[in-house]
Amino acid sequence: MRRSGGEAIKFSDVDGPLAHPVAIAAFEGWNDAAEAASGLVNHLGIAWASTPIAAIDPDDFYDFQVNRPVIDVVAGKTERLVWPTTRLSLARAAATGLSRDVVLVHGVEPNMRWRGFTDELIAGFTELGVEMVILIGALLADSPHTRPVPVQVSGSNQQLLRGVGSEPVDYKGSSGIVGVLQYTCAAADIPTVSLWASVPHYVAQSPSPKVTLALLRGVDELAQQDSDVAEYVRTLEEAKDATDLPEASGDAIAREFERYLRRRGDRGEAGEL
Repeated sequence: MRRSGGEAIKFSDVDGPLAHPVAIAAFEGWNDAAEAASGLVNHLGIAWASTPIAAIDPDDFYDFQVNRPVIDVVAGKTERLVWPTTRLSLARAAATGLSRDVVLVHGVEPNMRWRGFTDELIAGFTELGVEMVILIGALLADSPHTRPVPVQVSGSNQQLLRGVGSEPVDYKGSSGIVGVLQYTCAAADIPTVSLWASVPHYVAQSPSPKVTLALLRGVDELAQQDSDVAEYVRTLEEAKDATDLPEASGDAIAREFERYLRRRGDRGEAGEL
C-alpha cells in the first residue's frame, strides 16, 4: 500500500501491513564515532536484505557545502548522484527471524531545522505504526580496546531499560540529533531506548570490516612496541577492572593521559634538537 508520511518524507509502496514494527536508527556525524553506529545499521540492512521504503527530501535540512552530494563517474559517464539525506528501509520478520518487522533508519545528522526534521521522522513512524524506536550512537571515551565495549543506555521509561544488559546513564550536556529524536519520540508517546557505545579515543579511525581487523592487530602491536601507549592502555584496563578504587576515577585517568601526552611532547621536542 502507498503511504504518505509528512511533507518532506515520501514513502514508496509497502506490501501489506507491518507486523508490530520497531525502528532502529543511526546518524552519521557527531553521534557516530568511528562510524560504529551507522556501520551497525548498514550491516543489519545487508544481513536482513532490507528494501528501501522512504527518504527525506534533503533540501530543507542539509547544507550541501558541509555534507556534499556524491557523484559516480564511470568511464567518463555520470552514472549516479547521491544526495545526503535520511533513508528508511524495511526488513520483514521472515528475514530477521524476529517476531516483528524492523524499520532501519540510516541518516546524516541534519545541518538545520532539527525540529522540522524530527517532526518528519515521527510522522513517518506514526504512519508505519512503529511501536518502539531504538537509537544507536557511538562516542569517544577513555576505554581500553582490550576490554569489552562499554554500552550506556537510556530510555523513555524504566520498564524498557530492565531488559537491557547495561547500566542506565546520567547525562547533562550537548546533544546530537540522536538525543533530540529520543526526546521528541518520547513526547509523541513512542517508546524509545538509546544505546551508546564507548569507542577508545586513541583508535577512533573510521573502520571498514577489513580495516577493523587490521586496526585491532595494529593497536596490539603498537601497545606492545610503544611503552608509553602500553602504560596508558594498562591504566585504562586497571580503571575498568577496579572501578571501585580511587585510582580508577575519571580525574585519575585524565591525569594519566595528560602525563602520556606530555611525555610524547617532550620526546618530539628532543627529536627536533
